[in-house]
Amino acid sequence: MGSLAQGAQEDGTFAGEGLSAVETFAYFFAAPTVVFIAISVIVYALTGDRKKGENNSSVITTIE
Repeated sequence: MGSLAQGAQEDGTFAGEGLSAVETFAYFFAAPTVVFIAISVIVYALTGDRKKGENNSSVITTIE
């Protein structure tokens, strides 16, 4: 009778080496954080205020 670990693997597959703590941090925390920040900066740059120099007051944004 096989052990539980052998039952979870498909036939012909072998488990590789585990990740180190640094690799785990880099793959599952640092890389997603960098990707999130990069996407946020790109979206902010593309959708930021385009009329910074003009004084276009609106009834919605100012009180007279």
